[in-house]
Amino acid sequence: MRPSLIRQKAAVLPALVCLAGTVLAVYFSGGEFWSMHREETFFPAAGVTERRMLSSYFPALKGTAGDTEVYVFRGRENGGRLFILGGTHPNEPAGFLTAVVLAEGISVGRGTVVIIPRANASGFTHSDPQEGNPQRYPIRTAGGPRYFRLGSRLTNPVHQWPDPVIYVNPAGQKLAGAESRNLNRCYPGRAGGTLTEKVAFGIMELIRGERIDLGIDVHESAPEYPVINAIVFHESASELVATASLDLGAEGFEFRLEASPPNLRGLSHREWGDYAGIEAVLLETANASHGRLKGKPSASLVVDGKDRFYAKAAGLGRLFVPFPEEGIPLKLRVARHLAAIRALLVSLKEIKPAKEIVIAGFPDPAEVLKKDLGFFLHSPK
Repeated sequence: MRPSLIRQKAAVLPALVCLAGTVLAVYFSGGEFWSMHREETFFPAAGVTERRMLSSYFPALKGTAGDTEVYVFRGRENGGRLFILGGTHPNEPAGFLTAVVLAEGISVGRGTVVIIPRANASGFTHSDPQEGNPQRYPIRTAGGPRYFRLGSRLTNPVHQWPDPVIYVNPAGQKLAGAESRNLNRCYPGRAGGTLTEKVAFGIMELIRGERIDLGIDVHESAPEYPVINAIVFHESASELVATASLDLGAEGFEFRLEASPPNLRGLSHREWGDYAGIEAVLLETANASHGRLKGKPSASLVVDGKDRFYAKAAGLGRLFVPFPEEGIPLKLRVARHLAAIRALLVSLKEIKPAKEIVIAGFPDPAEVLKKDLGFFLHSPK
């Protein structure tokens, strides 16, 4: 055999090995990527009266990645109408799990409660690039762990692309282009807009169709973010929020009260109040896995909320909330949200007795801290 032919064959072998390695890497990483499209299983409470999709309020969402589950609890007696929105940002698990815990446990005797756990369903199908976040985190239940996806703040670019250079949202605010995939910048939505704008429009249609009185959008943010452990409120809800904050303080849950800035447009608390005329609030709590000062991302950081770098930053006075060595666990973040929702409902009854909403099975925040989240979730079996 000629030497040149031998050299050619010798050069082919490493290339074939490299190609085979690439194919295997694509195969396994593609499987991991696609697994994010498998939705978590929910176990709605026996008290749920209707299981709907958002497309039933806005048919243009049907068959799209923006369609999502809606759980409706209608009481036998007329009363107020509450809307709870979780999963606006799928990388903020306390907002999502607050909605799940309620959807899996409550019944309503008076009034109506409408719950969406996965507001931006598309955002749950991918994770934030270059963050190294885990795809899932476990919650222990009596029958074994349940796994929930840790998604992205933004709609999946597979479902909405490309981003504009400058995004002018439906309320007229100019923002960075990627914010066109941020559900909480796209209100009041557009019926013929992008996927994210259609989701926002569908939520507005739900609010109008269900004649909602009080809307609560449940979130988390980084401990270094100034609007933290806060209730952000539309001016229509100012009396309601002020009354609720007194009860929360008596329970040991301190909340900042932040008025919704009238010149910051496109956010739920602003546009729900302006366009739908409801009392609208947004809840924030401190999540270390969401911040920029954290150490290695992990499922443990999501659930246990313990991070030595944040503890050190707190000691240096660099945070807007206390951050103890034992961290801020997910159960505490959910308990804070539940306490705020309960206090808002008590205030609604005091201020507007005809709008009373009576809920059975509402998780007591102290019990959530004592027994952990898994006690209030169904077994995976």
